[in-house]
Amino acid sequence: MKHIIAYIKPHKLSEVTLALHKIEGLPGMTVLDVKGFGRGWQTENNMPLEEQVYDFVPHVKIEIFCPDGMVDDIVNAIERSAHTGLRGDGKIYICEALEAIRISTGERGETAI
Repeated sequence: MKHIIAYIKPHKLSEVTLALHKIEGLPGMTVLDVKGFGRGWQTENNMPLEEQVYDFVPHVKIEIFCPDGMVDDIVNAIERSAHTGLRGDGKIYICEALEAIRISTGERGETAI
């Protein structure tokens, strides 16, 4: 089982969602509005870091838990549909998920996702 985490630009959410809906057997996804900054921030005008005010950049965080065999299709769909070619398009992370438990039925493993 894998845990896919993607950070994308907010205006690309609809396009990414449509692309993911085309994947047969997609277990579902969770979407959160998040803010942050990446390695693009730098000090301005040689001012000390403490004196500078930084605005966090809004992104959308998508989380998907899926069987190992679906990872490539999901990642490719997100990558294609979220791409603008501009700095800050986002990131995709793939992590191992050790266990899943459906609270209502007690199912475990891939059947629980």
